[in-house]
Amino acid sequence: MEEVVRVPEGVLPAPRDGDLPPPSSLRAMLGPGIILAGLSIGSGEFVLWPRLTAEWGFAVFWAAWIGVTIQFFLNMEIERYTLATGESAVTGFLRLSRVFGPVFLVCGTLPWIWPGWATGAATLLVWEVGGDATLYTVAGLVLCGAVLTLGPVVYRTLELLQIGMVALVFGLLIVLAFWVVRADAFTSLLEGAVRIGHVPDGIELPLLLGALAFAGAGGTINLSQSNYIKDKGYGMGRSIGRITSPFTGKEEASSVIGVRMRATSDNLERWRIWWRRSNIEHFISFYVLCVASLALLCLITYSLLEPGAPVAEGLGFIRAESETLGARFGPFASHLFLLTGIAVLFSTELALLDAVTRVLADVLRGWWRRASSWSLSRLYMVILWSLIVFGIAVVTLGLNQPLVLLTLSASLNAFVMFLYSGLLLWLNLRTFHGPLRPHPLRCVALISSLLFFGYFSGLTLWSQLAG
Repeated sequence: MEEVVRVPEGVLPAPRDGDLPPPSSLRAMLGPGIILAGLSIGSGEFVLWPRLTAEWGFAVFWAAWIGVTIQFFLNMEIERYTLATGESAVTGFLRLSRVFGPVFLVCGTLPWIWPGWATGAATLLVWEVGGDATLYTVAGLVLCGAVLTLGPVVYRTLELLQIGMVALVFGLLIVLAFWVVRADAFTSLLEGAVRIGHVPDGIELPLLLGALAFAGAGGTINLSQSNYIKDKGYGMGRSIGRITSPFTGKEEASSVIGVRMRATSDNLERWRIWWRRSNIEHFISFYVLCVASLALLCLITYSLLEPGAPVAEGLGFIRAESETLGARFGPFASHLFLLTGIAVLFSTELALLDAVTRVLADVLRGWWRRASSWSLSRLYMVILWSLIVFGIAVVTLGLNQPLVLLTLSASLNAFVMFLYSGLLLWLNLRTFHGPLRPHPLRCVALISSLLFFGYFSGLTLWSQLAG
């Protein structure tokens, strides 16, 4: 039978051949998409998109659902590579060229070293109980590190926390939407959803660009989907060890080099089942949850704040929402809203630190020869605590405005998505043949991603240079 997986060797050794494991049930596969959905709720959906809605209504809501749709196809092409090879997409990029090592070290670090989510959670906590936001931010970052360090299997710890957080937040959003969303808000949302390409004059382009990137998980975080499905045991990823705690877990053997799927009739039949179930899992747990949470949070913001009224700076619109809730339903509603925001932003910082660390660990192990001799768990912990120390340094030096940090991170990640949209298409067309080759419609989706994020990144850059 003709070979269907031809992994480019580049600077890395060729993977060995193996058989695809029997497919897991759809229920057993749930988890990776929910982690990304939880990340999206805290990154763009709780802050950036409601902020745009507070200022501009639903004028650019068309970009929200398009952004999530593009990210669905991006994530599934990331999954394609890992399902069939056991390697992360980042490792695949390194096989294309060694130059992508330093490129993704920069792309994986620079957009995420600004702890905007921890700072945002600290800001909301100050509104609730008083105190010092910088101290709360530092404590939050250290707590994130402790949780990720002490969980026996890091993925399992994160999965449980994110599933609990997503379930709690969705329950609260549905109840809140039932009580506050007006009928005209739905009409405005539908009108904005179909006005594709409309960008109001005067809109803050870096904020819009950031919201586009964070309509979903965003940036290099999508690349961590490879790591999550490996740790969950999808396809050939089952042959790669998981990241465990050096204190409470048992070390598992891991390698940056994967196991290539043999082209046998049994493997191809298993592939069809794996691929179908992976798409269903990600559509339900990522796409549907992201679109629904985006719509609910924007509807709530539109219904709580007076359309066209001046919008407070920074995260002030969130405080205005909580005050409106307090005036309508009593102090309990106001406190519950802010406490939910604290939980969302803190859990997002936790998950982001994990996702960024995973991507950077893959880059270093595949590109830097000295790092390849380290265990994956050891390298993970060194990178994790380095990011935490840097984040603490950022906020203690005075760069502690959460909306500024979030917008900066999101804008940089939009450019990163432009970059790896093209790389994913190149990698998967070069690697897969026959029934594993990406469908032409999926290729169109990746080209659309390249053009979409390239256009808005260029537009934003031009506006900033011209200004």
